[in-house]
Parts: sequence; structure tokens; C-alpha cells
Amino acid sequence: MRVLSLAIRVLVFILFVGWLFIWFMMPTNTYRHQWLPKIQDKSRHSSYFGSEGTSLLMYTFPILFIAVLGCVYVHIERRCKEQNVKIRGNDNGLAMWKRPGFVKGPLGIVSWTELALLAMFVALLVWSFATYLNNSYHNENEWESRLGTAAYWLGVVGNICLVFLFFPVARGSSLLPLLGLTSESSIKYHIWLGHMTMAFFSAHGVCFVVYWAATHDLSQMLEWAKTDVSNVAGEVSLVCGLIIWATTFPGVRRKFFELFLYTHHLYILFIVFFIFHVGISYACIMLPGFYLFLLDRFLRFLQSRRRVRLLSARLLPCHTLELNFSKHPGLKYTPTSTLFLNIPCISKLQWHPFTVTSHADLEPETLSVVIKCEGTWSTKLYQTLSSPSAIDNHLQVSLEGPYGPVSTSFPQFDSLIMISGGSGITPFISIIRHLIHNSNSHQQIPKLLLISAFKNSSDLTFLHLLLPVSGANTLENFQIEAYVTRDKSPKDENPQFRTVIFKPYEGDSPATAILGPNGWLWLAGVICSSFGIFLALMGIVTRYYIYPIDGNSNDVFNLSLRSFLHMLGLCLCIVMAATAAVIWNKRKLAKEGRQIQNVEGATPNASPSAMGFDNVGEMELESVPFEALAQSVRVYYGERPNLPRILLERKGENVGVLASGPKKMRQEVAAICGSGLAPNLHFQSISFTW
Repeated sequence: MRVLSLAIRVLVFILFVGWLFIWFMMPTNTYRHQWLPKIQDKSRHSSYFGSEGTSLLMYTFPILFIAVLGCVYVHIERRCKEQNVKIRGNDNGLAMWKRPGFVKGPLGIVSWTELALLAMFVALLVWSFATYLNNSYHNENEWESRLGTAAYWLGVVGNICLVFLFFPVARGSSLLPLLGLTSESSIKYHIWLGHMTMAFFSAHGVCFVVYWAATHDLSQMLEWAKTDVSNVAGEVSLVCGLIIWATTFPGVRRKFFELFLYTHHLYILFIVFFIFHVGISYACIMLPGFYLFLLDRFLRFLQSRRRVRLLSARLLPCHTLELNFSKHPGLKYTPTSTLFLNIPCISKLQWHPFTVTSHADLEPETLSVVIKCEGTWSTKLYQTLSSPSAIDNHLQVSLEGPYGPVSTSFPQFDSLIMISGGSGITPFISIIRHLIHNSNSHQQIPKLLLISAFKNSSDLTFLHLLLPVSGANTLENFQIEAYVTRDKSPKDENPQFRTVIFKPYEGDSPATAILGPNGWLWLAGVICSSFGIFLALMGIVTRYYIYPIDGNSNDVFNLSLRSFLHMLGLCLCIVMAATAAVIWNKRKLAKEGRQIQNVEGATPNASPSAMGFDNVGEMELESVPFEALAQSVRVYYGERPNLPRILLERKGENVGVLASGPKKMRQEVAAICGSGLAPNLHFQSISFTW
């Protein structure tokens, strides 16, 4: 398996370098005047794929092939992880590049690696634009003509940003775990690319309007050409993009988050009219990222149609609750994984991300999340579950995910420092339970120090969630330092907990992976089959419908209709392939469930006793699991943790530092780890805010 995984990584690297080489050559005269005419001449006479065939081969196929290889690689890595076989080498040689480079400013917390890649990407954009202009200004002397040329190349360079825009938000894509990334940590790349894309496209549109006004040709704004660029479609696309862009700035997004969320659905019109604007042949350049995003989005839609059974809810006095769902034992995930939660009785449209706190093997039939009341949605949920009628009412819940890293690096550290503020402790619950499982399996684990800062004494009840309700052995060399910043002394030494056990409902089912236990292999199959069907379908349409018209020297097939047919075919092929895979795995899981029921008499997921409770209804929760940790906890009232002293005095050659919580706290920790005063500190930030 090591040899196979290494071969896949080498092949992926070669394909990606070749793909980037094409992008590097595109602005040059060699490509534009020698390579491109030959390519267009050959593709023009193709009766099956036309000009789109070359674009699909050069720009779309390499990335989709890399995505398929990535699925196979992630599947192998996950299997090796289950067998405790390590296939990745030690990354200590790259530790310096992973250190925080900047911790404040518009980019947030970024490492030196991220800064280097960002600088290279910006250099590519600047070089491409400068080269395009330099090769186009030889025969143009009037400023109006030069402005029109510059406007055109601004749009071309903006398309380079659009190529990468959808990769970071394809949560279930194999490209993110192939690079060691998660959907949560990649959101900032989507933000950067979005700003650059709209900046170039806005300049592209404004320059063309000025050019048309200067040349007294404003009627061009109303032109929808049959066989050329459609200006009206470009204007509609730009307006949709500007509306989305206007709501993404921090001040607007934080005050009007729902407006930001709903206007983002205009991306559909943005992309559709963009394709109408440039034509499907040129749009194939940006197709790979959008293709993978569209496939991921449809799979998420299918998963969201299922109702997941809610077993119980634990209500804490700090206005926090833990939701426990029934889970299929075959659903595996890693610590710090996230899922998206929708509860129609609270809001039919809103989906909220939460960290999974349970462990897939320690709690094989339960999936848990912890929710802190910090907004309208979570507050309404807490009030609903706190009401006396919560037991009688059935709570419909839908899930998307979980999404997370394929493997985690924190077990390799000599010691691990986890620093949290408020509800930022929730990602660390899953890490602690993961290390408990490793300890029970007699695996070596690092020394643990959990530093948690809370506002009030009631927030200390978060610590009761560190261990599962069913009980588990605690960890050796585990210390907890809790800081209560606003209270000078304990306010309530006997906090009251409450648990609500929900009755089973016929329409609910355990949480499962949308494509089953071998989901990555199924995803590779869906990508291959959907793209293969798309090529076959478009080949038939082109050969027997488009080419008879396009091949006639007296007529040209309508460019917009050609683009519409390709978009329709693409969507149909994704829907057919993904739906078939989901239905197959759904029937397979149902068959396995019936077999288990016949053997055991009842599915374990259908019984509340799977959670450690015998009676359905409402009950007081004893904090027995927390008693195992009580001796490891030290509470400090009326003070804040002295992070520089704690971190800089930490001994050990390899110390992992994880920070989760408020932005200022994460920035302070990142600044200490990136200062170079303690080279043994390795920083990682966990956050849902951007």
C-alpha cells in the first residue's frame, strides 16, 4: 500500500505541474500563435466534440483525473489508518514553513507556506496580465483601443481566479484531503479568490463600459450575439457577482448573516450567465472546480433529504446542549470533523456547522455535537428542548457530513497543549476521546494540557462533556487548567444537568455516509461514470444535431444554445450517476440492517439503552464520567491564563499547540508560536469564524 500511495502522489504531482505549465504558457506568443492555431484547426473539424473537445482534454480532464486518483489515495490512507500503518513521512523538515507568518490583518492567521503560495499566485496573475498586454499593444496607438484590449485581458486573468474559486468549498472533494486540508480551513482561500475574481471582473466590466462610451458605441451593452460573446449575459453575471460580493465584507456579513447566506445562492445565475457570456468552449477552463462542487452539492442535497434519529439531548446550565444521534457503525470520521445541522421546526433553510464531539470507535452507535446558545437559532433550539413538551414532540433533524481530515497529526507530538476560549473547547472533546481510545488500544499518546478560559462559573460544566456518558477510562498525564475571568469565586458548586430521551420515530434512520463505508471509491466511480456519460452524450448531440448545422459553411450553430445543451447534459449526468450510487448504497445498508435485526431481534440503534439509559423520557443526569477527571482539574477564578509563560516554558522537543475560540486569543497564541522564541512549538488554529 505504501508503494501504491507513493505512486499516486507522484502521478498527481506530475499531472498538476503539467496543468500549471499550460496556464503558464497561455499568455505567451508561442502558445497563442503556434500551438493554439494548430489545436483549433484540428478541433474545428471534429464532428463529435468540436472545439469543446480540446478544452475538455487540456483543462477539465487532468483535474478530474487527479480527483479520481485522490479518492483512491484517501481510501488507501484511511485503510492504513485502521490497520495502524503509517504511509506519510515525517514533516518535521517543513515545520518552519508551517509556522504562522502573519497573525493580524485582512488575511487572518496565515503560515509562511500559505504566504509563499499566495505570492506565487499573485505573481502568476500579474505576469499573465503584463504578458497579454505586451503582446497585444504593438499595433495599437489610440488610448481607446488600448483600453478595450486591457479590458479584455482583465477578464481573461479574472477567469484564472475563477478556475480555483470552487475547489475550497467542495466539502466532499478528494482534492482537499489530498493536500492535507479541511473544508473549514480552506474557507479563507475561497474568500481570497472571491475578492480577486470580482476585482478583475469588475475592472473588466467598467473598462468596457468606458471604452464603449468613448467610442460612442454604448449599444454594445444590449447585444446578445448569436455566434460570439454575449455582452448582456456578461452584464447579468457581473451584477449577480457584485450582489454576492457586497454581502461578503465583514461588517455586512456579521450584521446580516442571513442576507449574506441567501444572496450566495446567486452563484447559480453567476455561473450560468458567465457560460452564456464566454461560450462553453472557453468555460471548460473553469469547469473542473465547478464540476466537483456541483457533484458535491448534489450529494449533500441527497443526504439532507434523510431524517436522522435524535436519541437524546443533554442540557447544561451554561445554556449549552449536547445532541446525540443514532449512527451506523460503519460511519467513520476523524477528530475535529464537522457536520452541518438543519432542524426544520427552528428554520427550514438554515444549516449550521458544529464539531463532532463523539469518537467513531469509542462510541460506535452514537454521533454527538455540542451547541452553545450564542444566536437566535441556537437559543430557540435550547428553549424548545427545555420545554416540558419536548419529550412528546418529535424533533426532525437532517445532517450533512461529517467532513474532516483523513488523518490527524497531533498523536505524533511529545506533548499537546490545547487552548480554548468559551465554546471553543468543543473540537478538543473529540481529540480527548480519540486519545482515550488510543490509550485503551495500548498506543502511545502525548502528554495533554487543556487550558480553557470561561466567562462565568456555570461555563465550567463544559468540562463534564469531555468524557462520554457511557463512561471511559481517563488518561494519564492529562492536566486541565480552567480560568473563570468574571467570577472571583464559585457561584454554583452543584450544577443541575438534565437529559431528554426521545422516543423512536418510524421515518428516522441512523446517520450514515451518503456513499457508504467505501465512499471514496464510490465517489471516484461517480466522477468517472458521470464524466464518461457526459462525453458520450455530448458526442452524440454534437455529431447528430450540432455538427450538421455547424459544419455547413453557410450557417453557424447558436453559441448560447450550444452552451445550454452542455450545461443541461452536465447536470443530467451528475444527477444520474450520483443518484444511482446513493440508491445502491442505501439498499445495501437497509439489507444489512434487516440481517442484524433478524439475528439480534432489534437494531441496537433503535434502543435508548444504547446511550446508557434505560427509561425513555426526562431524567437528571449524574456527572459520573467527570469524577474520573476531577483530580486533574485546577480552576483559577478572576484571572486569565498567562499564555506566554505557559507556552514558552513548555519543555519537549515536539510540542503541538492547538487554539480554538475567540479571534484575539488565537492571534495571541499564533504570535507566540511564530515568534521563533520556542522552535519546539507547532501551531494549529481551529475556527468556524472567518
